[in-house]
Amino acid sequence: MKLVDPIIAFQSEIQAIRRDLHAHPELCYEEKRTADVVAAKLTEWGIPVLRGLGVTGVVGIIRNGTSSRAIGLRADMDALPMQEVNTFAHASRHPGKMHACGHDGHTAMLLGAARHLASQRNFDGTVYLIFQPAEEGGGGARRMIEDGLFEQCPMDAVYGMHNWPGIPSGHMSVTPGPQMASSNEFYLTVKGKGGHAAQPHKCIDPVIIGMQIAQAWQTIVSRRTNPIDTAVLSLTQFHAGTATNVIPDEAKLAGTVRTLSGKVLDAIERQMEEVAVNTAAAFGAQAEFKFRRNYPPLVNHPEATRFAVEVMKSVVGADKVDDQTEPSMAAEDFAYFLQAKPGCYIFIGNGEGDHRDGGHGLGPCVLHNGSYDFNDNLLPVGASFWVKLVETSLPLA
Repeated sequence: MKLVDPIIAFQSEIQAIRRDLHAHPELCYEEKRTADVVAAKLTEWGIPVLRGLGVTGVVGIIRNGTSSRAIGLRADMDALPMQEVNTFAHASRHPGKMHACGHDGHTAMLLGAARHLASQRNFDGTVYLIFQPAEEGGGGARRMIEDGLFEQCPMDAVYGMHNWPGIPSGHMSVTPGPQMASSNEFYLTVKGKGGHAAQPHKCIDPVIIGMQIAQAWQTIVSRRTNPIDTAVLSLTQFHAGTATNVIPDEAKLAGTVRTLSGKVLDAIERQMEEVAVNTAAAFGAQAEFKFRRNYPPLVNHPEATRFAVEVMKSVVGADKVDDQTEPSMAAEDFAYFLQAKPGCYIFIGNGEGDHRDGGHGLGPCVLHNGSYDFNDNLLPVGASFWVKLVETSLPLA
């Protein structure tokens, strides 16, 4: 690896920041302490700070030279509403809240890059350091855009990075085009006619109808969607009834749909409603179907991705870079940034969990798991990548 030596020198300081953030997790749009820590560090390093975009968002601005070119680097700050089972010293001090996705590490890596960029200024142009709130379902990226991020901070391209368990530590991967899926929710209420379970002929049973709809929905992906189009339709909730001898009046179903394209999503939403309404009608019931679109697919721009790949190779070595990584059906609101600006989103390997301190939980070190912890060995790797990306993108004359 060709890491930036000064970043290696202050790795312990950045690690201390990361572990402090891990111990004090904050949920979406509640990241006040986290934002204060970020703003204080940026100010300490002489970096002007813009606050309030996206409620708790923070943007650091580093200018150098005369070029009008600008680049944006994004890290997310929020935690998840889940219980941590680790007991090491930096485990969460707030019950029911945990940095189980590594946003503490993402923030620390960008802070590490910020410190170096501010002290060395080996670039010509402007760097916007975007510390974003509310990635975990709150749409913080969209909110920052709505609050004027790109008007107040005009940039030519924007990049994001996420740790990825399962990829070897320090390896980096990306793919041009769709890399992460859209995130969508569906809700169905089947309204029948309840009655005594011993007299089903006098009822319109919403449970049986819901089962028929659920099974028919599974054919949408397997029989009505082109096999080369990636899609997931998962029914995750089925609620009905209060007693064993009562057929209820209604049943409620819910779940998620994930796709890598808007066209496929449009078709699945339409077909789900058709199946639900017509199946219910065939049994004499009614169906109320609601579909909520959350995050769009995350689609990397090919030219920006090719550029990022060359920078990745210069930092970790070509043998540690996968430029055709398998897309994930998880979702990420950095997709909103990529709808507005060229750029790409990169995975950095978090390893398999061997890095965790004693006192970690017995579960796997995977995202959204109570035993997860960010790999601090990545701090100088990710920070070095950010620095090299800036210096390559905004070269001195």
